[in-house]
Amino acid sequence: MCKTIVTLLLLLTATPLPAAEWKLVWHDEFDHDGKPAPANWDYEHGFVRNQELQYYQPENAVCRGGLLVIEARREHKRNPTYRPAGKGWRNREAIDYTSACLITKGIHEFTYGKFEMRARIDTRLGSWPAFWTIGASAPKVSWPACGEIDIMEYYTGTVLANVCHGLQGKQKWLTTKRPIVEMGGAAWAKQFHVWTMLWDEQRIDLLLDDMLMTHFVIADDESARAAFRKPQYLLLNQAIGSTGGDPAATKFPVRLEVDWVRVYQRNDRPREP
Repeated sequence: MCKTIVTLLLLLTATPLPAAEWKLVWHDEFDHDGKPAPANWDYEHGFVRNQELQYYQPENAVCRGGLLVIEARREHKRNPTYRPAGKGWRNREAIDYTSACLITKGIHEFTYGKFEMRARIDTRLGSWPAFWTIGASAPKVSWPACGEIDIMEYYTGTVLANVCHGLQGKQKWLTTKRPIVEMGGAAWAKQFHVWTMLWDEQRIDLLLDDMLMTHFVIADDESARAAFRKPQYLLLNQAIGSTGGDPAATKFPVRLEVDWVRVYQRNDRPREP
């Protein structure tokens, strides 16, 4: 009996409490009214990727009532970068939709940790919100070799959690998809949810409300750049159209509402440079 008690005591004292492993190293609670804190966020500008419909501009992001609200709007105005002789999908004469994409590139970049966001997403047709990371070495190391982690992505009725990597422009995706009808449909969409990434030297785990969505083994990254052992920066955006579907019949505005974003690291882990 005594031997059993001693063994149990040793096991209890040798096992650290999980909550004690993490230290909050960066966060934004969005608890002020006005523009997002410039010490935390920068912005993307213009037509950026995926032939999406929205033109990104800072004025579509605001903090109010304890939330960051990224608001996509249907508004028609002149594209300031349009050139009559220009080519490519970005060279549109007019802007029909606007939104915002907030980034931490060059401000806060992290290697490993626990990354969390509590948010409510708009699930109507045309909406394509995301909470994700890109390797801070981009564009010097081009995508996808720099690595991409989609902690939260949503479009056309489906929540996704993805890891993308590759070399010489060849994309390799590990993706998990969950239709929102399986999680409660319209009722689920009205609620706030927590998206989490756990990232260390061996793995990347992506979770939704503590449910594991995607498990990626970092050794499976075939990139010589070792993208997922280097810093990544955060992005928060509300895209419109493209993979998100046709928004023509959707009533605007379309909003991504973020309660908070938090980054934790263990005491022995690298911190942002």
